[in-house]
Formats: sequence, C-alpha cells, structure tokens
Amino acid sequence: MTAVMATYESDTIARLLRMPAGDRDVHWLREALQQALLLEIATIPPYSSALWSIDLTADHGAGGSGIHHDIREIIFDEMSHLGLVCNMLTTIGGTPLIAHEEVVPKYPGPLPGGVRPCIRAFLSGLNRDALELFSEIEKPEHPVVSRAFEEGETEGETYTSIGLFYDAVLAAFRNLSPDDITGERQVTFPLGTKHGEGNDILPLENIDAVAKAIEIIKEQGEGTGTSPENPFPGREGEFSHYYTFRQMFHGRELVKNATTGKWEFTGPAITLPRTHPVAVVPRGGWQSDPVNRPDDATQALLHRFNETYTDMLQALQDAWVTEDGMGPIGQAIGAMGKMREIAARIVVIPLPDGSGRTYGPEFLYRRR
Repeated sequence: MTAVMATYESDTIARLLRMPAGDRDVHWLREALQQALLLEIATIPPYSSALWSIDLTADHGAGGSGIHHDIREIIFDEMSHLGLVCNMLTTIGGTPLIAHEEVVPKYPGPLPGGVRPCIRAFLSGLNRDALELFSEIEKPEHPVVSRAFEEGETEGETYTSIGLFYDAVLAAFRNLSPDDITGERQVTFPLGTKHGEGNDILPLENIDAVAKAIEIIKEQGEGTGTSPENPFPGREGEFSHYYTFRQMFHGRELVKNATTGKWEFTGPAITLPRTHPVAVVPRGGWQSDPVNRPDDATQALLHRFNETYTDMLQALQDAWVTEDGMGPIGQAIGAMGKMREIAARIVVIPLPDGSGRTYGPEFLYRRR
C-alpha cells in the first residue's frame, strides 16, 4: 500500500498539470488523486462553518429555511466525492493520507496544490463574503451564467478549474492498462438513499465506473456545459453547487428566460437566514489573536471540537485501510454530528473585542 506525502500548501496540482500527458502514469495519478482528496476535504470546514452559524431558533422566510438544507446537502455531496476519490486512489494501489498535520487544510489560506491561486479560503459565518468564496471554489471554467454576464462586463478570465483537473485525472486513467485498476480496498457506503442520486460511495473496479464517478463529482459541483441543473440531484430542480451559491449571493433564484433561453438571476427573492455573526477565524486559531484570546471555558470547547475533528479525519483514513470500511465511515459521520453540537455552543460566545461578532470553530488538527 502506497501513501503519497503531498503537503497541503504546495504547487503540486499546478506542477502535475504542467507534465506532458504522455508522462502521466500510475505514479502521477496517485499523486494527483491525493491532491484531489485534499481539495474535497478543503471545502468541508468553510461550508460547515457557514451552515452552523445559521440561527435555527429564528423564523426564516423567503427562501431562508431552504438555504440551511441546501448547504447541508452540498456538504454531504463533498463527503461522497471524497469517498469516490479515495476509491479511485486505492483501486490503483494507493492509500489515502488524510489524518496528518502536513495535509490538513490551513485557514485562512490557499486551496491545496496551487489550484485557483487567487482564492484565499477562510472560516466564518454565512455572509456574502463567504458565498463569494464558495462560488469561486466551485466555479467552472465556462459558467452557463458567467461572472462577466453577472457584472455586465466582457469575458476574459482564464484559469484552471477544479473540473479541468478532474478531466486530466480521467485522461490519465484512460491511459492505464486495465490491470492497473485492481478494485482493491474499495469502500461501499449508501449515502444516496438520504441524499440523492449520485451520492452512493461505490466500488470503482473498471474505467467505466471511474468515469462515472468523475462525472458525478464535476457535475454536482459545476453543472454541465449547457445547464446549471444538477444531473444527480437530491431533490427535483436542484442546481449544482456553483449556481446554488450564486443564487444565495444574488438573493434571487436562477431562472431560464423564456424569450432568450438564457439563465438569469431574476426569479423570486431569496433572503439569507438569520445567523450568529461568526468572525473569520485567525490563522492558527483564536489563541493567536491577542485581542480575542478565549477564556478557559471557551478554549475547552474549542479543544473538544478540534479533538473531534481529528477523530473524524482519522476515521476517514482508517476506512481505506481496514477490511470493512463501513465502520470507520459511520464513525466519521458520527463525529461530524458531535462537531455540529459543539459548534452550536461556540458560535454564540461573543468575542472580547466588543465588535458584536462571535467565535467560530477552528478546525485544527491535533497530532497524537
């Protein structure tokens, strides 16, 4: 079993994409998939921080109640994407490295591997800045409703999207010998029953299964080249992640113009739900902020959260090492539930600086 050490803060993805297609062998693919799983993990803390900042005691109207549901389902999509990527890695002889201080996400900071270097990901409550960040993470190379169209400007932005990185991964898979795809150490977990088509973690034992998994990952996140709709929805009419976040950002539903056939943010109004005003978590956690250093009780909660987060990462890693991955996956989901409960106690604690903002969970890995 081969574990690839590729640090979170690196230019690994950019470097891998510069390599000629003919040099992208099974070793290239193992390194690329390790980076892909870091990308999937990187989305979970920011999305979760936003979700847990929503005040569930408030009466949310005009679409606000649906926002909690939508973000929660996106997080489960990302968890299933992570599972599919891990199956891709183990089916070619690799071993996912998840619970290690060198590979866990660092916030605020860039996305892993040097992909989308303009992005600086952070942890905060749900607000327009967070929604802009989430949109940038999920943004396809050619959105059906482009940012230029939204702003009334001419198009001109070019960059390597996460979707293009997955295209390169699939192309490398297609260049392998069929014998390189072993079907070993595959985890099966039925998330689709509760969270919709495409969310089952399934064994990937041949190139067709791998291609289908990559299609799900790309199109749930970015949509297709012709439609913002999610082809693998949890419920009818669901949009892909990018367009779901853009609806929240604009405060309008995305609808298709019956005259022009174009998709526009001109539908019914969407109001963001009432939230606890969670501030941006400083690099290294709240202990690094001399003004807002937590008291003992708050620090104990933050520590419990970080310990549980570490447990979740370890359980995810164990799932692709043990013979039966169902147990560790269940443990990881259970840890996520505990994290939610602890976070609910953290996000109501005011910062000492008198700003009216509150603490947020740190998502710090604890080495053991």
